[in-house]
Amino acid sequence: MKEPIKLVRSGAGNVAELTIPGGRLSADAARSLASAAENLSEDRSVVTVVLSAEAGNFCTGADDTLDPSSFRPDPASALATLRPPIIVIVDGQCYDEGLEIVLAADIRLATTKSSFRLGQPTLGRLPCWGGTQRLPRAIRSGPATTMTLTGESLVGERAMDLGLIHSVHKDRAQAEKEKDRLVDLLLQRGPLALELAKEAVHRGSELSLRDGLRLEGDLNHLLAATDDRAEGLRAFFDKRPPDFTGR
Repeated sequence: MKEPIKLVRSGAGNVAELTIPGGRLSADAARSLASAAENLSEDRSVVTVVLSAEAGNFCTGADDTLDPSSFRPDPASALATLRPPIIVIVDGQCYDEGLEIVLAADIRLATTKSSFRLGQPTLGRLPCWGGTQRLPRAIRSGPATTMTLTGESLVGERAMDLGLIHSVHKDRAQAEKEKDRLVDLLLQRGPLALELAKEAVHRGSELSLRDGLRLEGDLNHLLAATDDRAEGLRAFFDKRPPDFTGR
C-alpha cells in the first residue's frame, strides 16, 4: 500500500518539496496533503513549495476510499492559501481531483506525456475542490466549460497554448531541470516581495482594474516598510546580491 505524501526540505530549508503517491488519490493521501499544506502556511522560512508525484501518472482521480465532498479544507484549498509560490510538475495523467490540486499551483510544468481532464460530471458528480472556478481563470470560460461538460482531456502543447501549463518538456528529467532553474531564481528573490506579488496577481484578478491598482499600491506601501525592501535598495547601490531575511 502506498504511503501518504512525503515532505522533504531542501535549499537550506527554504524549499518544501511535497510528493504525492501518484495514480488514484486515497483519502489518507488527500488528508496528508491538506495537513502538510496547513502546516507550511505557518512556516515563514519557506520561500517556495514544489509539488510532484512518484513515478507514473500524477493523479487519476479519487479512489474508492475518498469522498471529495467530505474534506474541510480540501487539499486544493489548503495549497491555495500558501503564501510562497508553488511549482508543480505533472507527468502522465492528471485527472479530476488531480487537476483541481494542480490548479492551486502558481507555476505548472508538464511533460509531453501529460494529459489533463476535469471529468467528474461524466461520473455523475461535480468537482468540489475548486475546479469549476479555477479552471476558467486559467484557460478562459469557453474551453473550461467544454472540458467540464464533455470530460475530454487536454494534452501537453494544447494545454500550454490555453495557459493551463507554463512549459512542456520531453520527459520528467527535463521538467525537473526546469524546476531546479525556477527554484534557484525564486531563492534569489525577496520572500516578502514574492508573497505580495502572488497576492496582487491572485486577488487582483477578482477585482476591477481600479480596485486592482489600489491593491497593488497598498501592497507596495506595505513592502516599503520592511527590512527586505531596505536591503534590496542597499544591495542595489552597493552593487552586490541582496541578503533577504523575509522580514
